[in-house]
Amino acid sequence: MTLADLRKVTVKKQLRIRFTLSNGMECLLNEHGIARVPDLRSVPAFNLEEELAGAQEFLVEPAAVGEKEKPKPRRYSRGELAALAGSGAQAAPDEHEE
Repeated sequence: MTLADLRKVTVKKQLRIRFTLSNGMECLLNEHGIARVPDLRSVPAFNLEEELAGAQEFLVEPAAVGEKEKPKPRRYSRGELAALAGSGAQAAPDEHEE
């Protein structure tokens, strides 16, 4: 599972995915596929792709705003999120086969 895989999932399913970095900061992938580290104040001394490889728990929340009964955020393990990311990535090629 790569950062690109998670970006695709956030855009297709309109989700926000959060995970904690090894330095204690948090990375947020928004519904537009943009990865942000809100607490970052200078040039990072880490590679986000490598930090993702070490992350074991993810908080996934719907990005929809304005809904009265908005679903609550859910915690996913690395395996569960990889399955979620894989299901979206595998469905696309089947649609275009002839």
